[in-house]
Amino acid sequence: MAITNTDFQNIALAISAYSDEAYTTAKKLNGTGIVASDQRIDLSGESFIGQFRWYKPLAATVNVASLNTATNGTYTSISTDVADFVKTVRTFGAEQVNMQEVVSKADGLAKIARDFAEVRAQDEHDALLSVLKGVSAHEVSLGTTSGMLTFDTDADASGVGSFVDINAAGLHGAAATGAGDQRKLFDAAGMGAARGERLFRSIGAAFKDNEPDFMYMVTSPEVMAEMRAANLVDETTVTEGNIEFTTIFGGKFRLIMSRANQGNLSASANVNARSTKTTFVIKPGSVASAMMPIPTPVEVDRAAASYAGGGSTNVWYRWGYAMHPMGYDWAGSTTAFSTNATMGAAGSYARKMDALNLGILPIFHA
Repeated sequence: MAITNTDFQNIALAISAYSDEAYTTAKKLNGTGIVASDQRIDLSGESFIGQFRWYKPLAATVNVASLNTATNGTYTSISTDVADFVKTVRTFGAEQVNMQEVVSKADGLAKIARDFAEVRAQDEHDALLSVLKGVSAHEVSLGTTSGMLTFDTDADASGVGSFVDINAAGLHGAAATGAGDQRKLFDAAGMGAARGERLFRSIGAAFKDNEPDFMYMVTSPEVMAEMRAANLVDETTVTEGNIEFTTIFGGKFRLIMSRANQGNLSASANVNARSTKTTFVIKPGSVASAMMPIPTPVEVDRAAASYAGGGSTNVWYRWGYAMHPMGYDWAGSTTAFSTNATMGAAGSYARKMDALNLGILPIFHA
């Protein structure tokens, strides 16, 4: 029995408030302002990949007016480009042995249905985290020695990736060479707000005068514990939609904790071996997302003869989406739906926008 798209939407709304599991109330990345819907992404094309057009940032030519020279002024060119994105479709199935309910008094199918919204949200969260990992790995692969080493480093120059390695030589002092001089994101020897100087130096080197009013910081429980122990967490919180964020430095950074492996790139020649952790600082709207209309998103199949005539019921949920980091081209497979592994690979992206307009900054630290 097939369920239409309209029915599916009603089911999703009905079950989104129910769950039998003790799920953590983690702030899932896909529910934050990191993700922005983009109407330019059209998922109806006949391919695993698609394209959307965007205006390039202006390289403005400003003329000085003259009263005695009739020479024409120089025009500023306004140009566009296209970015490639990839689609993905995910499925989630469950089986209910019909007679099992007679013994257990539990309707397993109803339980799975109630948890469906949580399963889908977690899948999109994991996919977005994979995008962040892939972008950071790609930026590291662009470097020949490191990322932004000073405030004047040009991340668009050949051999420079748009990332900051706190243990590298330059921005934060001499290169760390052992356990005794490895540097964390926050300086335990600093006093008060000075503990966060490494973070602000990294932000300044990356965004320079394009620094936004606030950013999201995706980091590990260990780093969150460091901030709390250093008394850096603000007393007031920020509410965005239905999510309440704790912040640091007067709301400058909205904190998101992720227990997933952040990705250790210390084996790369471009990252200091002492930097084994990654914290992502992200501008709002840095990942464009669009939901894909799926034929038969919910499908129920009944097998009357199975289990010696006791029967079974099978339900499959299907959903699809595109999740694309702004400023990059998809350079991965064009013949299959993307997996989390492909979205997390360095070779799956190619930077198209100048570094000052990128929204995802990986910071590597101890």
